[in-house]
This record gives sequence, C-alpha cells and structure tokens, in this order.
Amino acid sequence: MKIKAELEPGKVALVTGGSSGIGKAIACCLASRGMHIWLVAQRKDLLQSARDEVETHRHNQGQKIGTISADVSDLDQVRQAVKQISEKSGPPDLLINSAGVAHPGYVQELDISIFNWMMEVNYFGTVFLTKEILPLMLQRSSGYIVNISSVAGFIGTFGYTAYGASKFAVRGFSDALRAEMKLHGIGVSIIFPPDTETPQLEYESRFKPIETKALAGNAKVMTPQQVAHEVIRGIMRGRYIILPGLEGKLIYRLNGIFGGGLSLLMDQIISKASGKTVSNRSKEV
Repeated sequence: MKIKAELEPGKVALVTGGSSGIGKAIACCLASRGMHIWLVAQRKDLLQSARDEVETHRHNQGQKIGTISADVSDLDQVRQAVKQISEKSGPPDLLINSAGVAHPGYVQELDISIFNWMMEVNYFGTVFLTKEILPLMLQRSSGYIVNISSVAGFIGTFGYTAYGASKFAVRGFSDALRAEMKLHGIGVSIIFPPDTETPQLEYESRFKPIETKALAGNAKVMTPQQVAHEVIRGIMRGRYIILPGLEGKLIYRLNGIFGGGLSLLMDQIISKASGKTVSNRSKEV
C-alpha cells in the first residue's frame, strides 16, 4: 500500500532551500493548498523576498508563513530551526529537502574543499533535517519526506564528480529510508530533476567544462514551477521516484535498459566536444 502525502489546510511544511528555485516553487504550491509554510535558507534578503512571493499564494488568512535563516550543514542550526518551527506551528507534517549546491569542473582541478562542500550541504543537510524531524513523525506514525537529488544522482556525468557523488548519496540514503519508514506509516519520495532554470544553474554555467555543456546539448531546461507541479502530483500519489520532464524519464529508462551502452554514447559526445579520442579502455568501462 502506497503512503500518500496529505497536503491539507493546516498541515505544516518545512522547505529547505526555500528562498529560490525549486524549493520556493514547491512552497508556493503548498501555500495555495492552505498549508503552513516555513522556508529555511541562509540568505536573509532572499528569504524575505521569497516569503513575500509565497504570501501571494496563500489559501486563507489563518496560514502561518515564516522564514528561518539557517545553514542546513550545521547540525546545531538545524536543531534550533526545527525547534522554533515546532513551537510556533507544531511539528512538520511534510519535509522538503531542497537545499543544494553545485560546482562542476574537471576532477583534477576541483579543490577538495568543493567535495566537502557538496557533501556537507547536499547530503548531510538532507540527513540532518531528516534526523531531527523523524522523531516527531514517528511519535504520530505519519509524515512525508521529499529529498531532491538530480539526474546526476543516478547517472555519472562528466564534470560532476563532486556534485554527482553527493546526489548519489542522497539516492542511497533515500532508498534505505523509504524501506525503514514504510513500516511506520511515513512516506518518502526522491526527485531527480533535470537542468532547471534557477540561480544555481546560472552559477554552474560559469564553471561547466565544454564537455559538460555538450552533454546538455539542446536539452530542454524546465522551470521551477514545472518541476514543483510534478513533485506535488507525484507525492500526492505516493510515488517514490519522481522524474520531472520527458527527457529525465527517458534518460532514467535508457540507463536502466542499456546501462553501459548509454555511457558509450556519452563518451562519444564528450570525445567530440573535447577534440580528444576516448581510449579503448574507457569505452569498455
């Protein structure tokens, strides 16, 4: 039996990374359903503007829409944020782990601090929020957790050794979390968005190797609103894996069907973009 997200008026949603992009778009959708919304992010200026936007989507005047400036990679700040939200609105019924960062580049050129940063925010940020909220959900035997990964979280992508590893980690954590929480009536979904029109994507474009840009090719870039609507629809149906957009679904299925065959195709695109011939050894991998 599937566990479906209950997005009803009066329910409490905590959205990390809620000051922009996918997180903010999801928060707007949830606000339109009458839920109490809490946005958690680092930048106070962006949080205030995001709150103003979410306010325009509120369903009724009784809703609480608040913000908390916190670094999700800092466990103490996470604990304080969850405590504050629980005291003001009640324990969260829905957790959206949308906070994330990305910094592409050639592996030999990426400083080790980039790898640490990706894991601290993308992976441990997800773990910290989940661990703090789970006891509250377990007490009620209800709740729903949504973790945002990436297409780079199920297929290794040139230029994303640091980012991809952190998003693969989110997938592994979510797979095991879903199996454990189903016994307690708590739902879990993982989202694999493709490139999405966000400030993060704009930041990434400054560092993408030419091969990474070639792989993206003419792929359609989704809007945060399009991704958010697919997320809402998916969690209301109790879907575990949610793949926004046609291209993301296609890549996921091709990767499952052809496995290494898809890697060979990617190798050819990379080789053409770089002007270098992919070695026979790499073709066999």
